Formats: sequence, structure tokens, C-alpha cells
Amino acid sequence: MAKSPGCRCPGCAIGLLGLYSCRWAKDQRKGLRTTKWDCGWLFFLFCACLFTLVWLYHALIILNDFHNLNEFLFRQTQWWVDWSMPLLGVTVLLVTYSALLLVLALCLQLCGQPLKLHCVHKCLLILTTLVVAAAFVALDVKWAEQWQSARISLQATGPFLHIGAVAGMTLLAWPVADCSSRTRCAAPKVLLLLVYFGVAAALYLAPLMISSPCLMEESQLPPKPALAGHRGAPMLAPENTLMSFRKSVGCDVRVFETDVLVSADGIPFLMHDEKLTRTTNVREVFPEWATMNGTAFNWTDLQQLDAGSWFLQKNPFRSVQGLSSEEKGQARTQKIPTLQQVLQEAKQHNVSIMFDLRPENHTDYQSFVNVTVETILQSGILPQLVLWLPDGFREQVRRQAPGFQQIYGLKSSWNETESPLRVNLPYQDVSTEEIGRYRQDNVSVNLYVVNEPWLFSVLWCAGVGSVTTNACQVLKEMKRPLWLLPRSTYLMVWIVTDCVSFLLILSAFLLLQKCSRRKEPAGSKTDVLLTKINSLMQE
Repeated sequence: MAKSPGCRCPGCAIGLLGLYSCRWAKDQRKGLRTTKWDCGWLFFLFCACLFTLVWLYHALIILNDFHNLNEFLFRQTQWWVDWSMPLLGVTVLLVTYSALLLVLALCLQLCGQPLKLHCVHKCLLILTTLVVAAAFVALDVKWAEQWQSARISLQATGPFLHIGAVAGMTLLAWPVADCSSRTRCAAPKVLLLLVYFGVAAALYLAPLMISSPCLMEESQLPPKPALAGHRGAPMLAPENTLMSFRKSVGCDVRVFETDVLVSADGIPFLMHDEKLTRTTNVREVFPEWATMNGTAFNWTDLQQLDAGSWFLQKNPFRSVQGLSSEEKGQARTQKIPTLQQVLQEAKQHNVSIMFDLRPENHTDYQSFVNVTVETILQSGILPQLVLWLPDGFREQVRRQAPGFQQIYGLKSSWNETESPLRVNLPYQDVSTEEIGRYRQDNVSVNLYVVNEPWLFSVLWCAGVGSVTTNACQVLKEMKRPLWLLPRSTYLMVWIVTDCVSFLLILSAFLLLQKCSRRKEPAGSKTDVLLTKINSLMQE
């Protein structure tokens, strides 16, 4: 293979070509040239790399809600696995592979080497694209609300994604300019330049479409949202146990958020799932009853169950290693608590309590409501500390306990004449603009489940009143949003980024054009000299 004028290290060129084309022998490299099909595969490689990067972004965003997916899959399979690690592992592998292959292709282009992608790489790229496409389809079919999560995430990452995208287009300027200078046919060259500069112009103007509540002066920042412990502090202790709620008090939560079932003998107790298999050892103690709903057990049977050891065994949030030996021992002794016990904890620490009463479709649901209200009234807790969330028989509850704070989980059930109005909604269901309107109308908004600091930061800037979280120990330590930028400062960053990028791109094209022109005269002089020698020999 002839030494390429674009590469001063033939050994490096051979190595790059071997990795990209799997052609290591000298005779395999003879006569290689880049065809239109090879250019097509390069474009496909670029698209596949971009596709996997978009999926990596989505995978990182849905980590906020991944515990919900793990719980859903457990209910379907009765097998607990933290699927976030396999998901991220496979995603990082696909991104790394496609990105390295793209870097190889760009290096070969700069070295003037042929872009002969090996058939193995072609098959792997197609497989990568199919795997990522299947992941997006599964996300759309089974977890469509995550598209809203991605939309919200752009309000946290948009300014930084813009800078990163502009930097990427700037780095591509050199290989694009090199490819343009080597292309002799006018049509492909014009198409390449139009696409490149069209995308660059779109990226330069992208901030016109970027909107984030965190683009504000620090003096305009709303108060930090209050924290509600989702089933207590489930990253620090087994969920829905007294240990978990006591840990959440140490995280300065203002509300205990929990779930209530009623036993067969009329005792309200704390449990999220209708079945007991995920968070207790019911399979060991009552194997023949393990698949029954929790409401089918009497309280004497429920007291025999271990509600803490599963936390140490399954490590649902990968946080067990941070517990001390004493805390691990305490977790092993946890039992299913009654609602009465948790009400006493809330009363002692002056913390509000909010709960779902399950299952809503049970034939005895009205009796569940009656016994729950009676238990709360007998506990002696201040009525204003009770945030009544269940929609079933709400008017009856309002008559029995007029002091309870009514909080609504369905927009259709709101009573607009009630003041103050409290709502409890998934964070995906409310836009930042709606949060602002609720704030103006004196509506107290609680959003769930918010675990990641980036999401908490966006909702903080938007002015949400409180959030329900699994990570109260993390959000407690946040003194301000992750980033806060005045619009004038962001405008300056935007302009400087675009100008620097444009100058670097222009420099790359002008420099390569200058180098190309330097080579042309030398070639033309040689041709003239050869012509004269040839004519003299003929004479």
C-alpha cells in the first residue's frame, strides 16, 4: 500500500485499517478504494452511534424511576433483580463499540485510507441498531410516561447538551473539510457541505427553543420544596417499617407517605403490595398462603412475618453496604407496623401522614375506610396532620373527620371551590408552566416520586411545594439547585460558544483549502515539465 500523503505514520494507518476492515495482510490491502457503498456504511455508522447515545441519555434519565420497574417485574415474575445494572452495562457497551468504530473511521479518513468496513462490523452495527430500536419500542409500549420524563430532563440538561453538540460539530469540521477537499465530484461535495452547515446552523440557533425554569436570578429562586418520605426512607431501612419512618425523620421530612391495607380482623397495617411476597418471608412461614392478598391474613399471622431481612438480601437501592452493623441488626428485627404505631410516630415528631388505602376495588372497601378513619381519630393525632388521599367515599370521610386535610390524586376529583387545595400527582403529569399557575392560585402541589438531584432541581426552580422521595438523605443535603443561571449570562455563553465554534470550523476549512492549493501548483508544474521532456524526445 502506498504511503498516504495524509498520514506520516504508515504503521498507524495499517493498524487503523486492520481494526476497521480486518485486513492485516499486505496483499489484502492492495487496490482498496472507498466506494459509494462504503460512504453509505459510514453514514449508517454515524447514525447508529447517535442512536445509541440518545438511548444512553434515556437510560440515565429513567434511573429516577427504575425502582418502580423492578417492582413491576417482580410482580410479574416473582424474581427480584435490579435491572438497572444490566441495562446500563449493555447500553455503555453498545455506545462504546459504535463510538470507537466511528473514531476509527474518522481517523482513516484523515489518513486518506479506504473506508472498507468489515462484514462482522456491519452485522454488529445492524444488531446494535435493532437492540436499541427494540428498547425504544418497549419503552413506548410499557412505560410511555418516560417520554415526559425525557421532556422534563431537557429543561435540566438542554443548555449543556447544546454546548456539547456544538463542540461535537466543531470537532467534525476537520474530517468533513478533508473529505470535501478530496471529493472531485461536485454534487456529493455540495450535498455534504449543505448537510454539515445546515446542522451546524440549527445547533447555533437551538437555544431559541431551550426553556428551563433554572434560567433565573438567584433572588427569584422559590423556597426549597419540602420532603415527603416515600414509605419512610427506603434507601436507609426496609420500606414501610418503623425503622424506615424514624430514619426519614432524621432527613427532615415533613410528611410520612405510606400505603395501608386492612387485615381480615380489621387492623389497618402498612404494606405497599397487595401480596406479601416481596417485603416479607411469607413463603417460609405460610407457604400455602403466600400468594394470597395481605387483607386475607389476620393480625396475629402478620405479626409472625419478618419485614426487614429482605432488604439486606435484595439490596433494592444498592445502599445496604452503607449501613453499620447495628443498623443491619436493627433491620433484621423489623415487623409489619400497624397504622396506629405510625400515627404515634407522626404525632411524636409533628409530621404529617399521607397514604393510599388499598385495594380500591375490594368489596369491603367502605369498611376499610371506616376502620381507618376510626383508627386515626382514636390515635389522638392532630387532624390537620392527616392528608387524606383516598378518593373512595371522600365525602363520607369529610363528614366524619372535617379536620383532615383533603389532598387529591386525580384532576377529575378536584373541588375547585375548596381552599386551600392540595394535589398529589406524578411529576410527569405536570408541566413547569402548570406548577407556576398552581403557585399563583395558592394550590399546594406535591409531586412523586423524585429521587435524582437533577429532577429535584428543575422542580425546585419551577416552584413546586413538596416532593415525595426515596432519597430523602440525598435531597436533604441540597442547599441550592444543581445549577442556576441568569438569562443574560446564558445568552453570553450561547453567543461565545457559537462564535468560537464558527471560527474554528472556518479555520479548519480555510487551512485545508490552503494546503490543497499548495499541492496543486506542484502537480501542475510537474505535468508541464513532463510534457516538455516528452516533446523534446519526440523531436
